[in-house]
Amino acid sequence: MSQTAGRTGPRKAPTMSDVAQLAGVSHQTVSRVLSDHPNVRESTRADVLRAIGQLGYRRNSSARALVTRRTLTLGVVACNPTLFGPSSTLFGLEEAARDEGYMVSAVTLRRYSAAALNEAIDHLSDWGVEGIVVIVPHREAVTALSELRLPFPVVTVEGGHSLPIPVVSVDQWLGARMATSHLLAAGHRTVWHVAGPPNWLEAEARADGWRSVLEEAGAVVPPPIQGDWTPLSGYRAGQELAGRVTAGAAGRGSPEVTAVFVANDQMALGVLRAFREAGLSVPGHVAIAGFDDIPEAEFFTPPLTTVRQDFTALGQASIRLLISRLGSGTTEDDDERVVIEPRLIVRGSSTLS
Repeated sequence: MSQTAGRTGPRKAPTMSDVAQLAGVSHQTVSRVLSDHPNVRESTRADVLRAIGQLGYRRNSSARALVTRRTLTLGVVACNPTLFGPSSTLFGLEEAARDEGYMVSAVTLRRYSAAALNEAIDHLSDWGVEGIVVIVPHREAVTALSELRLPFPVVTVEGGHSLPIPVVSVDQWLGARMATSHLLAAGHRTVWHVAGPPNWLEAEARADGWRSVLEEAGAVVPPPIQGDWTPLSGYRAGQELAGRVTAGAAGRGSPEVTAVFVANDQMALGVLRAFREAGLSVPGHVAIAGFDDIPEAEFFTPPLTTVRQDFTALGQASIRLLISRLGSGTTEDDDERVVIEPRLIVRGSSTLS
Protein backbone atom coordinates (compact mmCIF):
# COMPACT_ATOMS: atom_id res chain seq x y z
CA MET A 1 0.00 0.00 0.00
CA SER A 2 1.49 3.32 -1.02
CA GLN A 3 1.91 6.25 1.33
CA THR A 4 -0.55 9.12 1.12
CA ALA A 5 0.76 11.92 -1.05
CA GLY A 6 1.87 15.02 0.77
CA ARG A 7 2.56 13.30 4.11
CA THR A 8 5.66 14.72 5.75
CA GLY A 9 7.96 13.43 8.47
CA PRO A 10 8.41 14.91 11.94
CA ARG A 11 8.93 18.65 11.93
CA LYS A 12 12.51 19.63 12.66
CA ALA A 13 12.96 21.65 15.85
CA PRO A 14 13.99 25.25 15.12
CA THR A 15 17.60 26.17 15.88
CA MET A 16 19.29 29.35 17.02
CA SER A 17 20.46 29.85 13.44
CA ASP A 18 16.84 29.74 12.27
CA VAL A 19 15.99 32.45 14.79
CA ALA A 20 18.95 34.55 13.64
CA GLN A 21 17.94 34.23 9.97
CA LEU A 22 14.31 35.17 10.58
CA ALA A 23 15.28 38.13 12.79
CA GLY A 24 17.98 39.28 10.40
CA VAL A 25 20.72 39.24 13.04
CA SER A 26 23.80 37.20 13.85
CA HIS A 27 23.91 33.96 15.83
CA GLN A 28 25.86 35.83 18.53
CA THR A 29 23.14 38.47 18.85
CA VAL A 30 20.50 35.77 19.46
CA SER A 31 22.77 34.27 22.11
CA ARG A 32 23.10 37.67 23.81
CA VAL A 33 19.33 38.12 23.88
CA LEU A 34 18.83 34.66 25.38
CA SER A 35 21.46 35.46 28.02
CA ASP A 36 19.75 38.80 28.75
CA HIS A 37 22.95 40.66 27.86
CA PRO A 38 22.60 44.43 28.40
CA ASN A 39 24.47 45.43 25.20
CA VAL A 40 21.57 44.73 22.83
CA ARG A 41 19.36 47.44 21.35
CA GLU A 42 15.74 47.16 22.44
CA SER A 43 14.52 47.09 18.84
CA THR A 44 16.89 44.21 18.08
CA ARG A 45 15.85 42.38 21.23
CA ALA A 46 12.20 42.76 20.20
CA ASP A 47 12.97 41.35 16.72
CA VAL A 48 14.71 38.32 18.20
CA LEU A 49 11.96 37.64 20.74
CA ARG A 50 9.36 37.92 17.98
CA ALA A 51 11.26 35.38 15.89
CA ILE A 52 11.55 33.05 18.87
CA GLY A 53 7.80 33.22 19.40
CA GLN A 54 7.03 32.73 15.72
CA LEU A 55 9.28 29.68 15.38
CA GLY A 56 8.49 28.19 18.78
CA TYR A 57 12.21 27.99 19.55
CA ARG A 58 13.21 26.39 22.86
CA ARG A 59 16.77 26.68 24.07
CA ASN A 60 18.69 23.43 24.54
CA SER A 61 19.43 23.23 28.27
CA SER A 62 22.16 20.61 27.81
CA ALA A 63 24.02 22.80 25.35
CA ARG A 64 23.63 25.78 27.66
CA ALA A 65 25.06 23.78 30.56
CA LEU A 66 28.14 22.88 28.53
CA VAL A 67 28.80 26.54 27.79
CA THR A 68 27.87 28.14 31.11
CA ARG A 69 28.68 25.25 33.45
CA ARG A 70 25.23 25.91 34.93
CA THR A 71 22.42 23.37 34.89
CA LEU A 72 19.87 25.56 36.68
CA THR A 73 18.75 22.42 38.49
CA LEU A 74 18.34 22.06 42.25
CA GLY A 75 18.04 18.81 44.15
CA VAL A 76 15.58 17.90 46.90
CA VAL A 77 15.83 14.94 49.26
CA ALA A 78 12.57 14.13 51.05
CA CYS A 79 11.24 11.36 53.24
CA ASN A 80 7.61 10.21 53.72
CA PRO A 81 6.29 12.40 50.86
CA THR A 82 2.83 10.84 51.17
CA LEU A 83 2.20 12.76 54.40
CA PHE A 84 0.61 16.18 54.08
CA GLY A 85 3.49 18.19 55.59
CA PRO A 86 6.36 16.69 53.54
CA SER A 87 4.31 16.59 50.32
CA SER A 88 3.21 20.22 50.72
CA THR A 89 6.77 21.26 51.51
CA LEU A 90 8.01 19.48 48.37
CA PHE A 91 5.34 21.16 46.24
CA GLY A 92 6.23 24.56 47.72
CA LEU A 93 9.91 24.01 46.92
CA GLU A 94 9.22 23.00 43.33
CA GLU A 95 6.92 25.97 42.77
CA ALA A 96 9.43 28.42 44.26
CA ALA A 97 12.28 26.95 42.20
CA ARG A 98 10.30 27.37 38.96
CA ASP A 99 9.58 30.98 39.86
CA GLU A 100 13.33 31.54 40.19
CA GLY A 101 14.07 29.84 36.86
CA TYR A 102 15.30 26.51 38.23
CA MET A 103 14.21 22.94 37.68
CA VAL A 104 14.00 20.47 40.57
CA SER A 105 15.25 16.91 40.69
CA ALA A 106 13.76 15.14 43.72
CA VAL A 107 14.74 11.92 45.46
CA THR A 108 12.26 10.47 47.95
CA LEU A 109 13.33 8.02 50.62
CA ARG A 110 11.36 5.53 52.62
CA ARG A 111 13.72 6.03 55.52
CA TYR A 112 16.70 8.25 56.29
CA SER A 113 20.12 6.74 56.94
CA ALA A 114 23.67 7.78 56.12
CA ALA A 115 23.79 5.17 53.34
CA ALA A 116 20.44 6.23 51.86
CA LEU A 117 21.41 9.91 51.96
CA ASN A 118 24.76 9.17 50.34
CA GLU A 119 23.03 7.28 47.55
CA ALA A 120 20.52 10.10 47.04
CA ILE A 121 23.27 12.73 46.91
CA ASP A 122 25.30 10.65 44.45
CA HIS A 123 22.21 10.38 42.26
CA LEU A 124 21.62 14.13 42.37
CA SER A 125 25.30 14.79 41.65
CA ASP A 126 25.04 12.63 38.55
CA TRP A 127 22.14 14.83 37.41
CA GLY A 128 24.32 17.89 37.84
CA VAL A 129 22.37 19.73 40.52
CA GLU A 130 23.92 22.96 41.73
CA GLY A 131 22.72 22.64 45.32
CA ILE A 132 20.23 20.65 47.38
CA VAL A 133 17.45 21.11 49.90
CA VAL A 134 17.10 18.32 52.45
CA ILE A 135 13.80 17.94 54.29
CA VAL A 136 14.83 16.55 57.67
CA PRO A 137 11.69 15.65 59.64
CA HIS A 138 13.14 13.34 62.29
CA ARG A 139 16.21 12.82 64.41
CA GLU A 140 17.70 9.94 62.48
CA ALA A 141 17.74 12.23 59.43
CA VAL A 142 19.73 14.82 61.39
CA THR A 143 22.17 12.15 62.55
CA ALA A 144 22.61 10.85 58.99
CA LEU A 145 23.11 14.33 57.56
CA SER A 146 25.71 15.22 60.19
CA GLU A 147 27.85 12.30 59.04
CA LEU A 148 28.13 13.50 55.44
CA ARG A 149 30.50 15.85 53.68
CA LEU A 150 28.51 17.53 50.92
CA PRO A 151 30.06 18.78 47.66
CA PHE A 152 27.59 21.62 47.04
CA PRO A 153 25.55 24.14 49.04
CA VAL A 154 22.85 22.62 51.24
CA VAL A 155 19.79 24.04 52.98
CA THR A 156 17.61 22.04 55.37
CA VAL A 157 13.86 22.43 55.81
CA GLU A 158 11.98 21.89 59.07
CA GLY A 159 15.25 20.92 60.67
CA GLY A 160 14.75 22.04 64.25
CA HIS A 161 18.32 20.88 64.77
CA SER A 162 21.64 22.24 65.98
CA LEU A 163 23.65 21.37 62.85
CA PRO A 164 25.81 24.15 61.38
CA ILE A 165 23.71 24.03 58.19
CA PRO A 166 21.24 26.73 57.07
CA VAL A 167 17.66 25.84 57.97
CA VAL A 168 14.22 27.21 57.08
CA SER A 169 11.30 26.15 59.25
CA VAL A 170 7.84 26.99 60.47
CA ASP A 171 7.77 27.74 64.20
CA GLN A 172 6.10 24.53 65.35
CA TRP A 173 6.56 25.41 69.03
CA LEU A 174 4.78 28.74 68.59
CA GLY A 175 1.94 27.14 66.65
CA ALA A 176 1.33 24.63 69.44
CA ARG A 177 1.34 27.44 71.99
CA MET A 178 -1.26 29.33 69.93
CA ALA A 179 -3.61 26.35 69.84
CA THR A 180 -3.16 25.49 73.51
CA SER A 181 -3.53 29.10 74.68
CA HIS A 182 -6.71 29.44 72.61
CA LEU A 183 -8.24 26.41 74.32
CA LEU A 184 -7.27 27.61 77.80
CA ALA A 185 -8.67 31.06 77.03
CA ALA A 186 -12.01 29.42 76.23
CA GLY A 187 -12.22 28.42 79.89
CA HIS A 188 -10.82 24.88 79.92
CA ARG A 189 -8.79 23.97 82.99
CA THR A 190 -6.29 21.96 81.00
CA VAL A 191 -5.70 20.62 77.50
CA TRP A 192 -4.94 17.03 76.55
CA HIS A 193 -2.57 16.25 73.69
CA VAL A 194 -2.51 13.63 70.94
CA ALA A 195 1.16 13.71 69.95
CA GLY A 196 2.96 12.81 66.73
CA PRO A 197 5.37 9.86 66.50
CA PRO A 198 8.60 9.72 68.53
CA ASN A 199 11.78 11.21 67.02
CA TRP A 200 9.87 13.48 64.65
CA LEU A 201 11.23 16.97 65.27
CA GLU A 202 7.91 18.64 64.49
CA ALA A 203 6.08 16.34 66.93
CA GLU A 204 8.61 17.14 69.65
CA ALA A 205 8.33 20.90 69.07
CA ARG A 206 4.53 20.79 69.12
CA ALA A 207 4.49 18.76 72.33
CA ASP A 208 7.00 21.16 73.92
CA GLY A 209 4.87 24.17 72.97
CA TRP A 210 1.71 22.56 74.38
CA ARG A 211 3.45 21.63 77.64
CA SER A 212 5.05 25.06 78.09
CA VAL A 213 1.69 26.85 77.98
CA LEU A 214 0.14 24.52 80.56
CA GLU A 215 3.11 24.87 82.88
CA GLU A 216 3.09 28.67 82.61
CA ALA A 217 -0.64 28.69 83.40
CA GLY A 218 -0.18 26.41 86.41
CA ALA A 219 -2.48 23.85 84.78
CA VAL A 220 -2.22 20.09 85.15
CA VAL A 221 -0.16 18.54 82.32
CA PRO A 222 -1.93 15.31 81.30
CA PRO A 223 0.12 12.44 79.86
CA PRO A 224 0.23 12.83 76.05
CA ILE A 225 -1.30 10.08 73.94
CA GLN A 226 1.00 8.86 71.18
CA GLY A 227 -0.13 8.84 67.55
CA ASP A 228 1.60 8.27 64.22
CA TRP A 229 0.06 11.08 62.09
CA THR A 230 -2.67 8.80 60.65
CA PRO A 231 -6.45 9.12 61.16
CA LEU A 232 -6.49 5.57 62.55
CA SER A 233 -4.10 6.47 65.36
CA GLY A 234 -6.21 9.55 66.06
CA TYR A 235 -9.33 7.39 66.17
CA ARG A 236 -7.74 5.07 68.73
CA ALA A 237 -6.57 8.06 70.79
CA GLY A 238 -10.09 9.47 70.57
CA GLN A 239 -11.53 6.22 71.91
CA GLU A 240 -9.17 6.41 74.88
CA LEU A 241 -10.04 10.04 75.49
CA ALA A 242 -13.77 9.33 75.18
CA GLY A 243 -13.38 6.73 77.91
CA ARG A 244 -11.71 9.32 80.10
CA VAL A 245 -14.56 11.77 79.46
CA THR A 246 -17.05 9.16 80.62
CA ALA A 247 -14.95 8.35 83.67
CA GLY A 248 -14.57 12.03 84.46
CA ALA A 249 -18.32 12.55 84.30
CA ALA A 250 -18.71 9.73 86.80
CA GLY A 251 -16.14 11.31 89.10
CA ARG A 252 -13.47 8.69 88.38
CA GLY A 253 -11.19 10.66 86.08
CA SER A 254 -8.62 13.34 86.74
CA PRO A 255 -7.99 15.70 85.09
CA GLU A 256 -11.25 16.02 83.19
CA VAL A 257 -11.09 15.87 79.38
CA THR A 258 -12.77 18.98 77.99
CA ALA A 259 -10.17 20.13 75.43
CA VAL A 260 -7.70 18.34 73.15
CA PHE A 261 -4.85 19.66 71.03
CA VAL A 262 -4.07 17.15 68.28
CA ALA A 263 -0.64 17.29 66.61
CA ASN A 264 -2.02 17.15 63.06
CA ASP A 265 -5.35 17.41 61.28
CA GLN A 266 -5.48 13.82 60.03
CA MET A 267 -5.31 12.50 63.59
CA ALA A 268 -7.88 15.12 64.61
CA LEU A 269 -10.24 13.63 62.02
CA GLY A 270 -9.93 10.26 63.76
CA VAL A 271 -10.52 11.85 67.17
CA LEU A 272 -13.68 13.54 65.88
CA ARG A 273 -15.08 10.24 64.63
CA ALA A 274 -14.33 8.45 67.91
CA PHE A 275 -16.06 11.21 69.86
CA ARG A 276 -19.08 11.15 67.56
CA GLU A 277 -19.40 7.38 67.97
CA ALA A 278 -19.21 7.79 71.76
CA GLY A 279 -22.07 10.32 71.69
CA LEU A 280 -19.84 13.28 72.57
CA SER A 281 -20.48 16.61 70.90
CA VAL A 282 -17.67 18.88 69.71
CA PRO A 283 -17.22 21.48 71.08
CA GLY A 284 -20.15 20.96 73.49
CA HIS A 285 -18.49 18.19 75.50
CA VAL A 286 -14.90 18.48 74.23
CA ALA A 287 -13.19 21.22 72.21
CA ILE A 288 -10.57 20.20 69.62
CA ALA A 289 -7.75 21.97 67.80
CA GLY A 290 -5.45 20.45 65.18
CA PHE A 291 -2.35 21.45 63.24
CA ASP A 292 -1.53 21.98 59.51
CA ASP A 293 -4.85 23.32 58.15
CA ILE A 294 -5.18 20.67 55.47
CA PRO A 295 -7.63 21.63 52.67
CA GLU A 296 -10.33 19.38 54.13
CA ALA A 297 -10.13 20.84 57.67
CA GLU A 298 -12.83 23.47 57.13
CA PHE A 299 -15.19 20.73 55.90
CA PHE A 300 -14.84 18.48 58.95
CA THR A 301 -17.90 18.13 61.21
CA PRO A 302 -17.58 20.55 62.90
CA PRO A 303 -15.02 22.61 60.95
CA LEU A 304 -11.64 22.19 62.60
CA THR A 305 -9.77 24.87 64.51
CA THR A 306 -6.15 24.41 63.48
CA VAL A 307 -2.72 25.96 62.98
CA ARG A 308 -1.93 26.94 59.41
CA GLN A 309 1.57 26.47 57.99
CA ASP A 310 2.52 28.61 54.99
CA PHE A 311 4.18 26.06 52.72
CA THR A 312 4.48 28.57 49.89
CA ALA A 313 6.53 30.91 52.10
CA LEU A 314 8.53 27.92 53.34
CA GLY A 315 9.42 26.90 49.79
CA GLN A 316 10.26 30.44 48.71
CA ALA A 317 12.51 31.09 51.71
CA SER A 318 14.31 27.76 51.27
CA ILE A 319 14.98 28.24 47.56
CA ARG A 320 16.08 31.85 47.99
CA LEU A 321 18.46 30.89 50.77
CA LEU A 322 19.95 28.14 48.62
CA ILE A 323 20.28 30.44 45.60
CA SER A 324 22.00 33.05 47.75
CA ARG A 325 24.56 30.43 48.74
CA LEU A 326 25.01 29.49 45.11
CA GLY A 327 25.63 33.14 44.31
CA SER A 328 28.28 33.41 47.01
CA GLY A 329 29.93 30.24 45.74
CA THR A 330 30.29 28.76 49.22
CA THR A 331 29.73 25.25 50.49
CA GLU A 332 30.93 26.15 53.97
CA ASP A 333 28.63 25.31 56.88
CA ASP A 334 26.86 28.11 58.71
CA ASP A 335 23.98 28.37 61.15
CA GLU A 336 21.68 30.80 59.32
CA ARG A 337 18.06 30.36 60.42
CA VAL A 338 14.86 31.52 58.73
CA VAL A 339 11.73 31.00 60.86
CA ILE A 340 8.21 31.44 59.48
CA GLU A 341 5.36 32.16 61.87
CA PRO A 342 2.21 30.02 61.67
CA ARG A 343 -1.39 31.27 62.01
CA LEU A 344 -4.17 30.04 64.25
CA ILE A 345 -7.39 29.45 62.28
CA VAL A 346 -10.36 29.37 64.66
CA ARG A 347 -13.39 27.36 63.56
CA GLY A 348 -16.33 25.56 65.11
CA SER A 349 -14.50 22.64 66.77
CA SER A 350 -13.26 24.86 69.59
CA THR A 351 -15.90 27.54 70.05
CA LEU A 352 -19.63 27.42 70.62
CA SER A 353 -21.50 29.56 68.10
